[in-house]
Amino acid sequence: MSIAYVALGSNLGDKEQNIRRALELMEQHGVRVRKVSPLLTTEPYGVTDQPEFLNGAAEVEWAGDAESLLHTLLAIEQEMGRQRKRHWGERNIDLDLLLFGDQILRSADLVLPHPDMANRSFVLEPLAAITETVVHPVFHRTIGELWQALQENQQKKGV
Repeated sequence: MSIAYVALGSNLGDKEQNIRRALELMEQHGVRVRKVSPLLTTEPYGVTDQPEFLNGAAEVEWAGDAESLLHTLLAIEQEMGRQRKRHWGERNIDLDLLLFGDQILRSADLVLPHPDMANRSFVLEPLAAITETVVHPVFHRTIGELWQALQENQQKKGV
């Protein structure tokens, strides 16, 4: 069994219920959910003319490889009726594979660790709430250190 981390997000419909349903479906599809962060309301990222998001993170166990977990998460999104109308657009559910153990991977389907996670407070804040000590396999810094550095950088920029 491998430990992985998944970002959770929703900004359409009953956001909290969407995330809870996704967690239930993860369990039904063989993804063992070990920890779930508190959920937080965040501003949209990239495309800003859309509703606020509810974001969180989950620590999970998975018996297969990283690509099979990715395809399971995509299948859950599809099962929940996610429609991809525009890049970074509105969605009832978003499940992003952030980390899969200490694996570094670049394939046609998947890049691990998630390539932009260190720049996204809506990813690092909930992730740090459940695992500050996991080390990012590319940056060789803990999630807690990355979260602190991002906060300091945002304060300098006045964000």
